Amino acid sequence: MAPQDSTKKRKAVTRDSPEADKVVLSDGAGDIEASFLDGILSQSEDEDEDEDSDGFASSNKHREGSEDSEDPEDDIGSEEIPSEEDEEEKGKVSKVNGSTKSMSHDTERDEPPPNHIVTEDANGNPRYIYREIDPVYDTDDSDAPETANTIGNIPLSFYDSYPHIGYDINGKKIARPAKGEALDALLDSIDIPKGWTGLTDPNTGKPLELSEQELDVLRRIQTNEVAEDGFDPYPATVEYFTSKTETMPLSAAPEPKRRFVPSKHEAKRVMKIVKAIREGRILPYKPPAEEDEEDADVQRYDVWANEAPRPDHPMNIPAPKLPPPIHEESYHPPPEYLPDQAEKQAWEDADDEDREKEYLPSDHSSLRRVPGYDRFIKEKFERCLDLYLAPRVRRSKLNIDPESLLPKLPNRNELKPFPTTCATIFRGHEGRVRSLAVDPSGVWLASGGDDGTVRVWELLTGRQLWHVKISSEEAINVIRWRPGTDAVVISAAAGEDLYFIVPPIISPELETHSHSLIDAGFGYATSNPSSTDSAKKPPAAQWTRPSPRLLDAGVLLKTHLRSTIKVISWHRRGEYLTTVSPSGQTSAVAIHTLSKHLTQQPFRRLKGLPQSAAFHPSKPVFFVATQRSIRSYDLAKQQLLKILQPGARWISSFDVHPGGDNLIVGSYDKRLLWHDLDLSARPYKTLRYHKKAIRQVAFHRGGLPLFADASDDGSVQVFHGKVVGDLMENATIVPVTLLRGHGVRRELGVMDLDWHPREAWCVSAGADGTCRLWM
Repeated sequence: MAPQDSTKKRKAVTRDSPEADKVVLSDGAGDIEASFLDGILSQSEDEDEDEDSDGFASSNKHREGSEDSEDPEDDIGSEEIPSEEDEEEKGKVSKVNGSTKSMSHDTERDEPPPNHIVTEDANGNPRYIYREIDPVYDTDDSDAPETANTIGNIPLSFYDSYPHIGYDINGKKIARPAKGEALDALLDSIDIPKGWTGLTDPNTGKPLELSEQELDVLRRIQTNEVAEDGFDPYPATVEYFTSKTETMPLSAAPEPKRRFVPSKHEAKRVMKIVKAIREGRILPYKPPAEEDEEDADVQRYDVWANEAPRPDHPMNIPAPKLPPPIHEESYHPPPEYLPDQAEKQAWEDADDEDREKEYLPSDHSSLRRVPGYDRFIKEKFERCLDLYLAPRVRRSKLNIDPESLLPKLPNRNELKPFPTTCATIFRGHEGRVRSLAVDPSGVWLASGGDDGTVRVWELLTGRQLWHVKISSEEAINVIRWRPGTDAVVISAAAGEDLYFIVPPIISPELETHSHSLIDAGFGYATSNPSSTDSAKKPPAAQWTRPSPRLLDAGVLLKTHLRSTIKVISWHRRGEYLTTVSPSGQTSAVAIHTLSKHLTQQPFRRLKGLPQSAAFHPSKPVFFVATQRSIRSYDLAKQQLLKILQPGARWISSFDVHPGGDNLIVGSYDKRLLWHDLDLSARPYKTLRYHKKAIRQVAFHRGGLPLFADASDDGSVQVFHGKVVGDLMENATIVPVTLLRGHGVRRELGVMDLDWHPREAWCVSAGADGTCRLWM
């Protein structure tokens, strides 16, 4: 058996038989050539039938086909006239092919039917008509395109008399879709699919279904929206004509004369109109007068119609008119205005003074059924008494602009500099950071927190330079630097102990001077022992050396008190400092002398629970704040100077202005109060800018008119506070910015804040374990 060929050749073209074109030669050998031609035609037809039905060919056959480039039918059917030698060669080939075909017919038993039909054309010649190819799409691919109608723009109504509605891409007829009865259509419409419209597509004749995009467009149109996404209904205005003079205009032609010369034609028209108005032929427009249509049969009476006119005088005022009647006074009021039985009973039981109304609404079917009003004479008499006895005075209202009553505040941009952004975040503490302070030189920052450590940072970079763990049980409640640049000393309070620290980050000369300043007190205590009377009483505080571990770390001195220290405040000279222990009662406030290691308790008894204390910046005055008041004492005369009443429920902190004549008070009831010591004992301004308690307030010490407060809502409010020396001018207080960044942990936000000694920089400590530098 010959191998099967993988390709299958089909001739899908219908053409006439090659016998229609006969060739007549001039040498008289027509019979021989005709016999050769018949043999070639018969063999070529057999070959065509074999190729269309079987599709098999041997390798030898392929080789012969390669030698003979074209079919014999194609050669005969061409327009060229073959020669004798060509016809002889073709005859030989046809004989060889005929023998080969006979052998192949003997070997093949089952032969499929031919793929064409032989008919005769108009000339009587045989015509081969091949069967139509069925384009069956037998693949399982679900992406096959649906059958599309290719009739173009021809209306579908042209096919109403035919069983089909058009042709597909292969030329096959598209059958008209079947239409169900009315009951079937009703049943189909009960379960309405998505996109169903009930319409018929004019191109396909099938039910019209809309896509999601088309449904969205219809919904937008129905709701008066823009149908297309991304369309801007309010585009930017294009100014085609502007007042700006272009440097290079589109047209450089000079302005025509008619644009700046008055029009003579318009002047003539205007003069004609003016002349007509003067002659009375054109009357100006007058709006029609609004005349109320009054019924002539109805008579109306005016009580004050006969009143004689009098000259304008403040005591001569016309009597006021009575208000018009309301629904309840009608003889036939609506049902909702009529009282029920319980309301009638309550009105009758009430006294005349307690009644909201002097009458009860009643319903009558007609006006003639309305009875006489029993209180008519009494009401008219009281009305006359009111008009006769009541003094009527014309009061002139003050015409004042409300804006003029508000204070003229300066512009916020004119009040710079003030901190606006967070420049550095200091991280390292475990737990809350309870206190911080900037050293007098403005280079370092000291902080203390719940982890019992004191840390020193580089202010600008946020780098930690040194730290020491003072206590593992107590938190560092407060930390402050000693004023002055001659020595570097940090005071920190942990529980009942007060520590004096010299951090090893300074120069050796400055460190030596700081050590000698702290150690000078031990020599004073040795040379001046306590007297016998004082030996009987326990000392107010014990000044001792700390443990060797702390001593090696830089903690040089320890002062033990009897209660927990919450506030530390230094004197401006750096020699004295005060501590406040709210739970200490009589020993709550203590004043310490660093050079003598001496502690004094100036108050035997305080009225109230002390909260904070501070020295006056320039005078020997000492301020002590309790829960509700602030007292100032003269240290030289040892007497009370003034008692300030801020009006707060619980004072949390206060700070004195560097000028000494003003102070600010923060309270746990969310109020910030400004006191002018020369003005009054009451606050000059009360500011409410926070939603939670205010923990700390502080003035700027470097000469800038700034102050700030820290609150538990996690924010720092910065104010501009300008104080002048003129006693006739009050302080100017303007809020300038609100700094947010600290997180709130267990209802605690910003715990402490401090200012840079020279720049408008603020540092805050938060309960989230971080410190922030605001610049």
